[in-house]
Amino acid sequence: MSLDSAEFHAAVYDIIRTIPVGRVTSYGHIAKLAGMPNHSRHVGQALKFLPPNVNPPIPWYRVISAAGTISSRGPGTDGAQRQRDALVAEGVDVVVGRTGDMRVDLREYGWFPSIDEFRGVQESALGNEGAAEHSDDE
Repeated sequence: MSLDSAEFHAAVYDIIRTIPVGRVTSYGHIAKLAGMPNHSRHVGQALKFLPPNVNPPIPWYRVISAAGTISSRGPGTDGAQRQRDALVAEGVDVVVGRTGDMRVDLREYGWFPSIDEFRGVQESALGNEGAAEHSDDE
């Protein structure tokens, strides 16, 4: 499967909207669910270009590294702190490690459905009409 940039970004945003409250997943897992498992960096790019005030909102803060850390946005930025604050507000425990990295226990808060499980989530969210509509996408 190959998606152009706009299609990939739209798929990423749709997937992120399905991450349950109080759970997190990785950039790589989003890429896998989007059908492009080697494109985790592109997931980060999609989030970097997230349009402001999009409706329904995209809970970007639920996406973290595969190591369970909140990715730094570079010196002088507050994105990592805003991400931590949003996760804590949802009940996710974020600990600060010895090196200052912010970490989430993926065993406790991780959301990593298989592709088949994820399709089931999508179909139930769309209802039968949407499920039939998406069955030809393979």
